Amino acid sequence: MNILNIMSETKKKVLFICGSMNQTTMLHKISMKLPEFECFFTPYYGDGVIKKASEMGLLDFTVLGGKLKKQSLEYILHNNLPLDNGGIKNDYDLVVTSSDLIIQKNIRNKKIILVQEGMTDPENFAYYIVKTFKLPRYLASTSTTGLSNAYDYFCVASEGYKELFIKKGVDEEKILVTGIPNFDNCADYLNNDFPHKNYVLVCTSDTRETFKYENRKKFIKKALKIANGKQLIFKLHPNENYERAEKEIKKHAPGALVYSSGNTNHMIANCDTLITRFSTVVYVGLALGKEVYSEFNLEELKKLTPLQNGGKSSENIAEICKLLLESKQDIRTILPTLNSTYRNEIAYN
Repeated sequence: MNILNIMSETKKKVLFICGSMNQTTMLHKISMKLPEFECFFTPYYGDGVIKKASEMGLLDFTVLGGKLKKQSLEYILHNNLPLDNGGIKNDYDLVVTSSDLIIQKNIRNKKIILVQEGMTDPENFAYYIVKTFKLPRYLASTSTTGLSNAYDYFCVASEGYKELFIKKGVDEEKILVTGIPNFDNCADYLNNDFPHKNYVLVCTSDTRETFKYENRKKFIKKALKIANGKQLIFKLHPNENYERAEKEIKKHAPGALVYSSGNTNHMIANCDTLITRFSTVVYVGLALGKEVYSEFNLEELKKLTPLQNGGKSSENIAEICKLLLESKQDIRTILPTLNSTYRNEIAYN
């Protein structure tokens, strides 16, 4: 055995379970702060019936299949990140996941850090049914984020989100307010080369693709009314049916520009007004002081807006990874101290 193999075997291994492009890029940023560990990446995956359904293409509207999974895999390969599809190659010391709607069988005996991906769905009828009858969390989508209790730490975006998750029943001692990558330094998005300025931006959602109701014609008409003659630009959700969406926009708002790709954050930075329904990008608009329209209560959204800590969230979360890996005592006995330390530190960023 050569020296490189020996060094590789002694380095601790971390598996990052990705998802959407937002989730994938967030986890990549965290891994970049962990050069002393061997980091591996996988698109999101499931077990048993879920795995079979995804292989049959029945879950292509989720991060378990279709273009969202393809985009994640392409990002991993394009950035030359070590790929371990399904996390089967190694016995991992730590797992960092962007969703606990599924806790995969091969990580259930591992140390786990859950990282909040962004906005969670509202607590609707499905949420209460899932909680009451202890049904699989994924049936209520992201409204049940954090409720698995299968992780050691839950890194969340803000004090507002900490309060929200506690109200839902998440163990307070496991929650760490770290901020989240991609939403912690929105001022940086003001430096961009997007060619348009001073317009009304509409960021659509994949509501219909995930089998929820949306009256898209009504939504477009609402955007036209808010714009009141100002240039309208639509940025389509990456999981959306682009052909259908563009056809609808051209019919009801023929003067609007439509983008199916491009940097959404840069588009928000250059707009005057942001219109969304259910999208995490609303937080970028709020952080940058834009006029914002959303299906959610704006005062509540302001409380939930992710910490703006100059891009330190990935470093904060990486430090928690190190503490968890290097701790020689039961992690639950030191969680309260860590919570206090990080909450105080981040408050001064």
